Amino acid sequence: MQRMLIIGVHKELGPGLLERVYEVCFCHILRKNGFDAIRQIDIPIHFDGMFFEEGLRLDVLVNDLVICELKAIEIVNPVWEAQILSHLKLTEKRLGYLINFNVPLIKSGIKRFIR
Repeated sequence: MQRMLIIGVHKELGPGLLERVYEVCFCHILRKNGFDAIRQIDIPIHFDGMFFEEGLRLDVLVNDLVICELKAIEIVNPVWEAQILSHLKLTEKRLGYLINFNVPLIKSGIKRFIR
């Protein structure tokens, strides 16, 4: 279902916009379809007895289960793949998507990650 919603957002807006535009529209369409979508969530870091909340931020969390990292770029940097894997580990979530909206066909811009 999420994949279909991503395709719909991309089909309506097309490539070439700012990441924030896709984020707002994607969350809107998720909520409209009955999903709980939260944007820009801080991920707290626990390290060697230390705790701080401003360490990392993920783009979208769906139903408190699925992490979606959104991009609007020409070339996906491998560090963003490592980033989503780190987000999955730190949040103890199992499923994440790296979604690049700056592509002619959105199916080539969606990459799924399972931890």
